[in-house]
Amino acid sequence: MTAKHSNSTRGRTVARALVLGTALVALAACGGRDRPRADLAASQVTTIGVNSYLWRAALETVSFAPLLQADSAGGVIVTDWYVNPANPGERVKMTVAILDQDLRADAVRVAASRQVAQSGTWVDAPVQAATVQKLEDIILTKARDLRRQAIRG
Repeated sequence: MTAKHSNSTRGRTVARALVLGTALVALAACGGRDRPRADLAASQVTTIGVNSYLWRAALETVSFAPLLQADSAGGVIVTDWYVNPANPGERVKMTVAILDQDLRADAVRVAASRQVAQSGTWVDAPVQAATVQKLEDIILTKARDLRRQAIRG
C-alpha cells in the first residue's frame, strides 16, 4: 500500500466519521423537548372552560345551599341565601369563581355575604375572613383528591 493510497483511505474514513457525527447531532436535536408525555390526570383539564377538578369540588362544597347560577364556561357559581336550621337567625349567600384552567391555589375565589335577623328583617353582617379562607381550602382539597382519584383510575 502506498502512502498516497493510505492517506486517501484515512481521509475518507475521517470524512465519513464527520458526516455520521453531524447526522447524529442533527437527529438528536430533532427530538428533545417536544416529546409527548403521558399525563393521565393533568392539572389542566378544561373541557368545560375552567379546571374541571376545581369546578366539581366547588359544586360539591356549596351543594348544601340552593344554586341560583352555575356557569361552567365562565367558572361562576352563585348560591341563594341559605339558613342553617341550627341557627335560624342567620343566613349566608356565596359566590365561587374559578379563575384559571390550572389546578392552583390562586385559581379559586370565594365571596360570602351574611345577614342576621333583627326585629323581623335581615340586616347585613360581616363575614369572617377565616370562613372564606376555609371554604377555599375545602374546595382545593377536594379538587386535589379528585385529581388523585383520576390518576389511580
